[in-house]
Amino acid sequence: MTRPDLNLLVTLDVLLAEGSVARAAQRLRLSPSAMSRALARVRTATGDPLLVRAGRQLVPTPRAMALRERVALLVQEGEAVLRPVGKLDLRQLVRTFTLRTSEGWAENFGPALVARLGAEAPGVQLRFVPKPNKDSGPLREGTVDLETGVVEPTTSPELRVQALFRDRYVGVVRPGHPLSQGKVTPARYAAGRHIGVARDARHDPIDDALAKLGLKRQIVVSLVAGFSTAVALARTSDLIATVPARHTGNLRAGLHSFPLPLATPEFTVSLLWHPRLEADPAHRWLRGHVRAVCAAGDAVRRT
Repeated sequence: MTRPDLNLLVTLDVLLAEGSVARAAQRLRLSPSAMSRALARVRTATGDPLLVRAGRQLVPTPRAMALRERVALLVQEGEAVLRPVGKLDLRQLVRTFTLRTSEGWAENFGPALVARLGAEAPGVQLRFVPKPNKDSGPLREGTVDLETGVVEPTTSPELRVQALFRDRYVGVVRPGHPLSQGKVTPARYAAGRHIGVARDARHDPIDDALAKLGLKRQIVVSLVAGFSTAVALARTSDLIATVPARHTGNLRAGLHSFPLPLATPEFTVSLLWHPRLEADPAHRWLRGHVRAVCAAGDAVRRT
């Protein structure tokens, strides 16, 4: 089946609005003969004469009168689709954004992000969902708007990526814990009772660093949950939690934190999104605020 020429909708809209081939030609900047040929194509496409002569003027047929409003609306909607998006009205914005992120990121940065968004766009809702794996499917399928995490070799290359901050692991114990006093050596650190948090990586950087020194830590509790649970356990026990510093900055308040006495690499936490949302004004606005709350955390850490 031959597809109709949608350009004829514009021609039909102008013809029905003007009721004159000459005036329609002027609006579309065509010659009268070119406009007559265009009218002939529209008549063929619709199977109706649309405009017929009555004395010195053209009058619409019943089909033309029935189509007039519908065609005008179609043309207006088409022009709106092809028109650049205007300025975003945040006070009128009503939208729910879904962020897939770690429990620690949501608890540490979430409150500031919610406050920022609410101050500018009260109709915006934020939905945090857990991140059980590195699968890029939710971003690709559109069930997730934004994601935070460490970019891996398995991360889909089509995704847009922007670094948010660098992070490193620190040790956390309750006040009065033996490791809260004196120098923390690799041997003292390894000799304690530890909380382990399951990760996607094949090798744990903490255990790898200890193994190079001929040491091994005793994992007393293993968690599948996020680092916030490890911090909560360390707060009320003699266990040692080893957690990312930036992700748990607020959660570690009142606890004793110490640099690891090990050579462990820092890692970059990034913001990820699908390219179809790259130019979306509301999405750009959200990304800007996510970067801002992370940058604010950097400023606090440097002071």
